[in-house]
Amino acid sequence: MHMGVKDASTTSTNFFGAICFFSFLGAFVSDSYIKRFYTILIFAPIEIMGYMLLAFQAHFPSLHPPPCDVTNHPDECTAVSGRNLSLLSLGLYLIPVGEGSLRACAAALGGDQFDGDDPAELHGKISFFNWFAFGISLGGFVGLVFLVWVQDNEGWGLSFALSALMVLVGTVVVGIGLPFYRHQKPTGSPLTRILQVFVAAFRKRKLSLPENQMEMQHVVTESTGTSVEFLERTSGFKFLDKAAVDDGDTRGWSLCTVTQVEEAKIILRMVPIFLSSVLGNVPIPLLLSLTVQQGGTMDTRLGGTSIPPASLFIVPIVFQMLTLVAYDRLFVPWLRRATGYAGGVTHLQRVGVGFVFSVMALAVAAAVEGRRRSGAFAGAPTMSVFWLTPQFFLLGVMDVTSFVGLLEFFYSEASAGMKSIGGAIVFCILGVASWLGSFLIQLVNRTTARHGGGHGWLDGANLNASRLDLFYWLLAMFGLVSFFLYLLCAWRYTYRHDPRTQSRDP
Repeated sequence: MHMGVKDASTTSTNFFGAICFFSFLGAFVSDSYIKRFYTILIFAPIEIMGYMLLAFQAHFPSLHPPPCDVTNHPDECTAVSGRNLSLLSLGLYLIPVGEGSLRACAAALGGDQFDGDDPAELHGKISFFNWFAFGISLGGFVGLVFLVWVQDNEGWGLSFALSALMVLVGTVVVGIGLPFYRHQKPTGSPLTRILQVFVAAFRKRKLSLPENQMEMQHVVTESTGTSVEFLERTSGFKFLDKAAVDDGDTRGWSLCTVTQVEEAKIILRMVPIFLSSVLGNVPIPLLLSLTVQQGGTMDTRLGGTSIPPASLFIVPIVFQMLTLVAYDRLFVPWLRRATGYAGGVTHLQRVGVGFVFSVMALAVAAAVEGRRRSGAFAGAPTMSVFWLTPQFFLLGVMDVTSFVGLLEFFYSEASAGMKSIGGAIVFCILGVASWLGSFLIQLVNRTTARHGGGHGWLDGANLNASRLDLFYWLLAMFGLVSFFLYLLCAWRYTYRHDPRTQSRDP
């Protein structure tokens, strides 16, 4: 669509962010009103419709911007605009509505198949999230090998149409499993239950807490919210405990159960982890999208074949799959015996390891881009695209550790009535991080243009005229500061469930 570096990066990160954000919509619906399985069946057609609109636009040249020589004369190209831009945006943002809901509900539906109170099934649940991530990586691998080949040889239109077909087939496969699933029945809006706690606590802010816990509301009534799990009272956030004090007013927005109060406390305890994880993930979508543009300026030949830059994502995906298998089959059993933790390490330790690898990936990317740019100005031979492999490898390890760790953490720590929302929080982290990344691009580009004679670090479509290397170094420093902030939040967090195994492996 002839977009420049800044606009293309912003569009891709916004698209990724929308996928993550809309996962919260599907999670809310499935936790509140509809079983996760039926939520998947409802939202999948919306995603299919988005892919078909993109296929329609890609097929007809009249819906494209005017043709031009992007490689040799990028300044003469006109970016997509008007009705064509509106059609592109509609197709792009219908996909997140469906895809986001599918992601959150699929993760929670899989987790529901295991009983966490059974030691044998607890190990299965831990492995499930590893294999869930493996499935995502395998799907990405098929897309990058098969769909990118179709795109390059048969056109974008057929590639998008096949994407729609794959979503349809995936939905049918999920539907076949209906007779075998364990279903978690929705019990009403968990967000309403939590909001009731804050309203009731504010109304009773002048009350004193009783010393006898029996004076607090434990029994679910028609006026109080329901939950599928009974939670004991915990210390901390005592101002919320007042919501469960029975002062004679039994209305739903004046009296809550202890379980409702504890659900609200769970959310509050996870807020620092959420915020620090958002900051830690800000550089990742930027690095992914900008690396593809890096690859477009490098030598993509492998023998007598030219590799499309988008196919470079195969490298981290292959590393992800290999690392996931090795981690689940080899490292977890050994670490479980050594540490006594069900997953070998705690969820937050696993996430922290991922953030270390993300900082390393950014530093390597900055060094590679600096070398590529200096060689381009010196007239040296074009660098091979395989110089990008190390940063892709580090990103692959980061995804295996950080993404899966966050998925395990928020699913396991969420109450039974909020499992889909717990999983959706992870995708919201990635979504908010993507949008912050878009804002960061705009801010850095505007600031550097003001101090650089009108030309920012990421202006225009010519990467050699940009300062992507300096931007990568800035992201590396940002990631390092975010990591230390995350360490502080993780160190202060108290797990709701003991992360150690219920019985040690022999």
